[in-house]
Amino acid sequence: MQNKTVDSLKKLGLSTYQALVYISLTYMISGTATDISLNSNVPRSKIYDVLKVLSEKGFVEIERGRPLKYHVVPPTEVFRHYKDKILEELEESEMELNYAYENQLSKTPAPIWLIHGTDRIIKKELEIISRAKKTVNIRMGFLFKNEINQLIEKFEKQINRGIEVNILASPYSYVDNKKINIIGEFKDSKVNIMKANLPFVKMIVRDGKEMIHIFTKFSGKERSVISNTAIGVWNQYEDIAKNYDDRFFNIWNKKLKNKV
Repeated sequence: MQNKTVDSLKKLGLSTYQALVYISLTYMISGTATDISLNSNVPRSKIYDVLKVLSEKGFVEIERGRPLKYHVVPPTEVFRHYKDKILEELEESEMELNYAYENQLSKTPAPIWLIHGTDRIIKKELEIISRAKKTVNIRMGFLFKNEINQLIEKFEKQINRGIEVNILASPYSYVDNKKINIIGEFKDSKVNIMKANLPFVKMIVRDGKEMIHIFTKFSGKERSVISNTAIGVWNQYEDIAKNYDDRFFNIWNKKLKNKV
């Protein structure tokens, strides 16, 4: 078990000695360098340097005195800090790589792809939303089962980055004969949403540059979506995406005026 914990701490940038000392201190809570050396089996000749680095990295606090006393920083606090730091670094890397990817993408011909299967369609929706820099505009005539939580999580993340998410939505839809309250599903989220009479299709446009249209077959009196017939049309022609985006905003702005 200790080996596994040492490996985890090494992933946070600690050496083997530093990991062993921190583990020992979590059991001791505090101690002198001599006590910690004995408890962790780290040589006395190394212990001061190890404790100094642990202090600099935020794993240990030093109490001045003779002798110096070392106190462990609680694991919950340490791991929360490092988790936040790692996530921040990953997000920065993701943005840098996406920027490079999108620059190269703009230099290649912009074809139209057909995407089959709800899982692949939802994955592409989330990917398009992730690339947004300013706005995500959606005409939502229906939702797939198990899609809403993924969308809300992605929307919240983008909204926290300052991206505007606007949705024109049908009040509800039927998917595989199950009723979904579309407006109600988003009531606790931060998205801007307004009710609209829409055809049974879905459209997502980001920044007026890229879009996806999703179509399915329907059945019965309730026009229930047949999920396994879904097709997504992923379109990267900016002129087409901008045209749909402009039409979205025309409808959106009219509805806003009517609400005032």
